[in-house]
Amino acid sequence: MTRRMASIVVTAIACVAAASVTAAQTSSGSTTPPDISGVYYPVNPAGAGARAGGGGARAAGPPPAPQVPQTPLPPPTRTAPLSDGSRGRSPDAPALTPEYMKKWEAMRDSRIAGSSESDNTAKCLPPGMPAMMNMAYGMEIMQTKDKVTFFSELNDALRRVYLDGRKPTPAILDDPTYAGYSTGHWEGDTLVIETVALRDNTYIEGFTPHSDQMSVRERIRLVQPGLLEDRITVTDPKALVKPWETVKTYRKATYPNDQLREFACAEGLEHAK
Repeated sequence: MTRRMASIVVTAIACVAAASVTAAQTSSGSTTPPDISGVYYPVNPAGAGARAGGGGARAAGPPPAPQVPQTPLPPPTRTAPLSDGSRGRSPDAPALTPEYMKKWEAMRDSRIAGSSESDNTAKCLPPGMPAMMNMAYGMEIMQTKDKVTFFSELNDALRRVYLDGRKPTPAILDDPTYAGYSTGHWEGDTLVIETVALRDNTYIEGFTPHSDQMSVRERIRLVQPGLLEDRITVTDPKALVKPWETVKTYRKATYPNDQLREFACAEGLEHAK
């Protein structure tokens, strides 16, 4: 084979290899998972990205516009389940079965009477899943090839998502936790997560109860640089009439607002006495 012919063959092989890489990138969207690690704060119309209480603002971007002071709602409506002070359920709240609607109504009456016995975070307990992903505080994501870890500043809540193919064992399913047991995989640029083994003394969202049969599916991706989206689907054949879906969005923090602080819930409660 002449030098010219060898050069042509090498060039042809390189072209085929490049075409194969391009095809792989086109079919999956990316040859390697994106890096979603970092500290994030929630994005919502209220300008969240600041602490829910105490410690001052920790916004990922420019500080929110000043809020006009409002007169606090008088008792008993200020202790109702919804943040707007109403006693009902929002139109987009999870649709409950009759059995679990009765549980919610009993909890509503308790909260209207001024009790916080149903509020886990008031007792320094973890918020649980999927409420943990609806945090008003910062959240750090730590990513490796085999695992993604979420750490929420709220009550120092922690969850791990295993990407190495492991599955929940019977022992894990029989020992539910607040964060549950999460496994996941990448579909192109999207992290798909399944969470099971969740304690039934937590809430879906807005103090909505659930059973021990609840599971949570998430599809997490960067919709643009620094903007993370989490599409959440909650399934519970015992508590929900139909699966409930919601979308959460988070903005990545930059220096110097990319440091989370210790929550110290027990100390806060002691000083509040």
